[in-house]
Amino acid sequence: MAIAIETRDCTALGDSDLAEMADLCAVSSNAYEVGSLSKQAEAWVLVTEARDNGKLRGFSFCTLERIGGTPCVLIGAGHTCRTTRRDTVLRGIVTDQLRRAALSFPDEDVLVGMQINDPGAFEAFKNLHDVVPRSGHKATGEERAWGRRLAKRFGIGSLSYADRVFTTRGKGGPPVVLDHASLKPKQIRAETAELLDGLVLEDGDTLIVHGWVMAEELEKLL
Repeated sequence: MAIAIETRDCTALGDSDLAEMADLCAVSSNAYEVGSLSKQAEAWVLVTEARDNGKLRGFSFCTLERIGGTPCVLIGAGHTCRTTRRDTVLRGIVTDQLRRAALSFPDEDVLVGMQINDPGAFEAFKNLHDVVPRSGHKATGEERAWGRRLAKRFGIGSLSYADRVFTTRGKGGPPVVLDHASLKPKQIRAETAELLDGLVLEDGDTLIVHGWVMAEELEKLL
């Protein structure tokens, strides 16, 4: 059966929805409790859910907005199930968020930004362009500026953000990341995994990643 994807306003989430999300991600080191998820629902505009035969398999908070005039899809806390269908779940969630972007920002290229703490989450950027940071690429001044803009938007102070390596220093609380673990971790390139080497996961450190999707690609999602 196909994975069913739905994006709705965070205001529509009830206590039972938040409890279902908390149960789903309880197996992860990035487990979110109901209280943390409630704060995420207040901080973000939309939530995308993936269900398999009615059972929640993944979710992601997000918002569509402009930063300095540039259209963006900003992704907050999220989690995908640790089953063999996790890649399908992630692909469905990201695709639906991009479809929303196509409706909100017609005929425009869109930036996608999020925080991660597992190299498997780079899978969300598989079909995006000019992903930063990436192995073998020295970020330009403008790319570093985007990292700083995203850090500010995510509520991260300048003293907690290293703009040359795109890493943030946590304060011990749960990180606001898209929590996705690769189904085939041995296939992750060592150079990609090294981008996260300096993170102290117990402290809530993260890597800020962004990439671009072109207007003509978004149009195909409609």
